[in-house]
This record gives sequence, structure tokens and C-alpha cells, in this order.
Amino acid sequence: MISASQGRLQDRRPLSIIDIGSNSIRLVIYEGLARSPTLLFNEKMLAGLGRGIVSTGKLDPEAVTRSMEEFRRFRALSDQAGAERIYVLATAAAREAVNGPDFIHRAEDVLKTEIQVLSGREEAHYSALGVISGFHPANGIAGDLGGGSLELIDIDGETIGDGITLPLGGLRLQDMAKNSLTQAARITREQLARAKLLKGGQGRAFYTVGGTWRNLARLHMEMTNYPLGVMHHYEIGIESAANFLRQVAKAEIDKIKGIEGISKNRRSLLPYGAIVLQEIMAAMQPSKIIVSALGVREGFLYSLLDEAEQKADPLISAAEELARLRSRSVDHAHELVEWTGKAFSAFGIDETRDEARYRHAACLLADIGWRAHPEYRGKQSLNIIAHASFIGVDHPGRAFLALVSLFRHEGVFNEAAPEIRGLATPRYLERARVLAALLRVVYLLTAAMPGVMPRLKWENRGNGVLALVLPAALADLYGERPAGRLAQLARVTNRRLVLAVEGGPSISVK
Repeated sequence: MISASQGRLQDRRPLSIIDIGSNSIRLVIYEGLARSPTLLFNEKMLAGLGRGIVSTGKLDPEAVTRSMEEFRRFRALSDQAGAERIYVLATAAAREAVNGPDFIHRAEDVLKTEIQVLSGREEAHYSALGVISGFHPANGIAGDLGGGSLELIDIDGETIGDGITLPLGGLRLQDMAKNSLTQAARITREQLARAKLLKGGQGRAFYTVGGTWRNLARLHMEMTNYPLGVMHHYEIGIESAANFLRQVAKAEIDKIKGIEGISKNRRSLLPYGAIVLQEIMAAMQPSKIIVSALGVREGFLYSLLDEAEQKADPLISAAEELARLRSRSVDHAHELVEWTGKAFSAFGIDETRDEARYRHAACLLADIGWRAHPEYRGKQSLNIIAHASFIGVDHPGRAFLALVSLFRHEGVFNEAAPEIRGLATPRYLERARVLAALLRVVYLLTAAMPGVMPRLKWENRGNGVLALVLPAALADLYGERPAGRLAQLARVTNRRLVLAVEGGPSISVK
């Protein structure tokens, strides 16, 4: 057996999911079952199994042949990656086509495993679990648009409410409308009238799931020159969405900036996806559109976790994994979490629930760039964090995490990465500077190794003076360099600070 690289977590066992959709077939091999799953390998083919199913009632014969060839490859890739389990999920086209059972039987022979043909209710349920797993927390209506169907379901935290499956997948809608966008809008409006749950979504978020809507969001990013190409938790305001969708729904996509980045097989379905989203917005009147990169596959994985694992914070879980893989000492990272929490309390800095989570994650990520050249650690860390496959964090929070590492390495008043700074709220930007200033002090006292921070304490010396006190046994760590960093912290927090040794000298900083 080939031993796993040190760049991988040693306690994980790979598993595969093959997702047989109406338009695409995808293989995803995961590093292992985890709260924040990591992809080892990801490949798809646009088979178009559901093309023409409305008129013929059958899966497209050419697509069936191509799919069988790809299944053989997917099985071989799963075996090559050492996947201990292979789960195969099939959705709308396979469950509704007259020749669906025969297709499934043939596919099971090729894949050498059982295929789960999901009902509309099961598909909606797993899609909802995918959204629940990716947001902390989710509150609104989730819509999963595939090639054959649209699943709508109400989500409030971990509670899954009413749901419905409608025949509004891109391929099916195109087929039913006979390539008429006007007809597609009428059909969509009639079908959505059955979705009474949309009224309960008024003023709440609408979460989009599925490849067509992700591609629409990518085009919106290009059109608005959005600075961060991370799809998960990308938010679109209602007015901006309405203007953009009108343009796409007129089939004017060739004029849209960035269209060359969308495969030609996908482009024909974009107007239909835009029409469906337009009609949902009209019926629901959501507060905003939020893109989810997680759907049925991730929801299925989430369902395999035990209750304790499901309740874990996905952002903290992912940051913990990076700390284990990349930092000099994960114990030191954990000490940072506790020490900075006490420092914030000593400085009278209040935190919301999300701010405390983000500080926790930032501390775990603070040392992941240490192997880079010192001149590039800040920028490298910022890039890794800003573009990491994190879930459970919005884009302003992601900017906060990235900026903490930039400021920690390159100085709290560094003006690099203006595009990322522009994503952070003013409060997050201020908090990033404060947290980074604290990190810059304490790293000079610990050499990035555990054992020192629990022995440091903050003391109120009166007259507004706050002292960072070293125990006498650590007096040799006392010096001008830490005092200089403490002076930066004093500037950022507008506090009078001193560096002191218990029972010994102190240095006032300005």
C-alpha cells in the first residue's frame, strides 16, 4: 500500500460519490468523511441524459452509451484513489425515464455497486442538508436546479420545512417550451404557483444550488468586477440580480463579460436558469440571493455523520485541519485562541458570535505560511485563506481571516490587497488589525512554540495603564523587540501599555 503524503490527514479514508444527474454526471473523491469535506479528485461529464425526455419519455441513447464508458473510468479512478466506499446517487432523469430501470441495471454492472435512485422528496432532503452543512446557520428557501427538476425547500437553522419538486430543470424546461423563452416563462410561472412555501420566504434569503445557477453567479461576478472568485456564500442584491437576469433571460448571453469562461454545452441553459430565478424572485420576494456550492452530494455526506459531528462548526473544523497540516505547532494555535480571547476581554473588546468564531479560525490559521520566504508569507497566507474551500463563513468574514494573516506577517498598517480589504466591513478591518497586532507581540515571546502563552497575563495598573506581564521564570524573553510590537498594539487600540516582568522591570510603550 502506498503511504499517504504528509500533506494529507492520516486518519482519513477516501470515499467516492458518483452523482448521475439529468444533464451532468460527476465523480467526486473525498479525502474522507468529515464535517468540512476535502476533495481529492473531481471530474464531470455533460452527458445530457435527460435531453429530449419530455418528447420521448426515454433517456438519450447516445448519452447512455457515453455514460457507461465514463462509469467504467469513474470506477477505475475510485479504485486508484483508494476509495473504501463508493456511493452512487441518481436523480430526476433516471427515476422518470421509461428506460431508467434498464439504465440503472447496466450502470450497476459497470460500477460494481448499488445505485440509489433518489425520489424527489429524498433529492430535496439531501439538497437541504447540503445547504445546512454549508452555512452557519442557513435561514430561507433553498432551490436546487438540475437538468430535470427543481427542488424547493424551506430551511431554518437545522430545521427542514416544507418542500416540493417541480419539473423545471433546465433541459426539461427547454424541451417543454420547445426552445421558446416566452413559453418557458409561462410554464415556470404556472408551476411555481404550486409552490406555496415561497410565500413563507418573503424577506428571507434564497439559496441557489446547481451548476446552471453557479454559472450565472460566475457571470455576475465578471460583470460586476467582483474581486474574489469564491462561489460559496457569494451574495447578490435583489436589484442587481433583477437587472442581470433580465439581460440573460433575453438570450443576450454572448454579450456578457466572462461568457467565454462558461462551456458551450452549459450556455444554452443559462437563459432558462435565469427565467426560473426571475419567477422565484417575483413569487418569493427574497431579501437577497446567496450561492451555495454544496448540494445533494454534500448533504448525503452530512447525513452519514453522527450527531456530534453534524453540530461541529465547519469553519473551525477546516481551520483546525489546516493548522494540523501546515503550522509549526497546532498546540500553539490552540493557545492563541484562548490567549487572544482573554486579551480581547482585558481590552474591553466585545464580540458577536460570528466575530468570536472568526477570531478562533484566524488564530488556527495564523502560522500556515511559515514555510514561505519571510517576504512573501503575508501575501501567500492571504491568498491561501481568501481562496480556501471554507464553508460556514461569508465573504466579509473570509476577508477578515485573510487580512489577519497579512497584517500579522507584514505589519498592521500594511495597505496591500485593497480588493480584499474592500470586502471587509470597517469593523472587521479594525478587528483584523487588533488581532494581528496581538499576534505580532506574542509570536516574539513564544517562537511559535506552546507553553509560554498560558503563563502570560494582562494586569490593570491603574490610570488607564494595561501591562502584559511575564512570569519571573520567563524574564529572559523581556526586551525591546516585544516592547516595539506592544507599541504598535497600543497605537491600534489607543491604549497605554507596558511590558513587565513579575516583580521586576517594565518598559512603557507609546
